[in-house]
Amino acid sequence: MINELAEYEKAAHEVRVTEEQLHDTLFREHPAAFAHLAEEGGRTVGFALWFLTFSTWRGTHGIYLEDLYVRPQHRGGGHGVALMRELAGICAERGYQRLEWSVLTWNEPSIAFYDRLGAVSQDDWYRYRLADEPLERLAAPRG
Repeated sequence: MINELAEYEKAAHEVRVTEEQLHDTLFREHPAAFAHLAEEGGRTVGFALWFLTFSTWRGTHGIYLEDLYVRPQHRGGGHGVALMRELAGICAERGYQRLEWSVLTWNEPSIAFYDRLGAVSQDDWYRYRLADEPLERLAAPRG
């Protein structure tokens, strides 16, 4: 499903994760990320992959939803809402005060879905990323 999501987001060329990496990330003694699955008729039809954040302003952890994906033929069946409810429940149970994520600006169906949940766009923030050569260049020792 990761490849399906990447294809949908027009970023299939960016997928590098291996099954071993994913297994190690999710199932090590202290997982770096967590996943919840949506199932229908005994088959996996969606997933939410997330990790912890920390707010210096609120002094608590939060959840960053890295990916939410439901296979197209299963959308509209409540799976996305169920996954989001699960994450919101974890926040409530553990005292986390934020559930955050990013969405591509062209992804109108997802934006409409998040709007229906009551989510608020953070228009006053830009998202930045360092990866690949710029990250390596910044990390390189100066001599």
